[in-house]
Amino acid sequence: MYDIIIIGAGPAGLTAAIYAGRAAKKVLVLEAKVYGGQIVNTLDIENYPAEEHISGYDFATKLYNQAKNLGAEIVFEKAISIEINGKQKKVITTDNVYEADSVIIATGSKNRKLGLSNEEQLTGRGVSYCATCDGAFYKNKKVAVVGGGNTALEDALYLVDIAEKVYLIHRRGEFRGEDSTVNRLRDKKNIQFVLNSNVTKLNARDKLESIEVTNTSGETQTIKVDGLFVAIGRIPENKVFANLIELDDDGYIEANEKCHTNVDGIFVAGDNRTKDVRQLVTAVSDGAIAAIEAVKYTLGGVFR
Repeated sequence: MYDIIIIGAGPAGLTAAIYAGRAAKKVLVLEAKVYGGQIVNTLDIENYPAEEHISGYDFATKLYNQAKNLGAEIVFEKAISIEINGKQKKVITTDNVYEADSVIIATGSKNRKLGLSNEEQLTGRGVSYCATCDGAFYKNKKVAVVGGGNTALEDALYLVDIAEKVYLIHRRGEFRGEDSTVNRLRDKKNIQFVLNSNVTKLNARDKLESIEVTNTSGETQTIKVDGLFVAIGRIPENKVFANLIELDDDGYIEANEKCHTNVDGIFVAGDNRTKDVRQLVTAVSDGAIAAIEAVKYTLGGVFR
């Protein structure tokens, strides 16, 4: 029996654990994979206040240790559903059932895939979703990055210092990411922008050999690459809660700025909720707000 159960040990979930721990609440954090969420794949964080340069892994480890030191119990089990029993909430995992007054869903999101027929088979054989994880394998080789947001731009910026050639492929004519990063890329001599285009085929034998790219006019070209890094967005990890929690059309949990869901005593924090800005700093902000609201609820405070 816990005061607060937090589902997810990314920046939002661990920050929630820190705030709930400081409020002297009994806290359980459930994590299906590894702590840290997607931020652990970031080589160098430059936009977090007071931390000019820190790796995502080091940042996540600091959060993890801080939450543990404040008394949070962290268990590596996958939550598969939530049930309501009066004021109590039951969180069912693949292994156990846990109960608490409040629940914070901080499950984040997963990589969105291209949806090509042999994409799964080529993952790890030329297709990757993490440039900082796998980029070193492509030293002095030709690679492509797909996407137009900040992740794709940062991946390309990381790879230009490793690879012989980088193709940056985006389905639109302009990038959605920060102009400052685009300008830094334009200064690199070994990068080529391929705009208004989609990757439509992966050519391979045992591993990736080339990609087919089709532009908006229907013209195709084949680009020889050793590696393809896919950075076309994320999918929120909320499907298992859809029978209880209201989701928008894209699968994000409907929530207000106090991180309340449609169910009393269940809150949401991080990239899996509806909001305009999904950054590290907003994830930890959500974690703090959700924890404060969850603490209020456990104390019998007004919900809305």
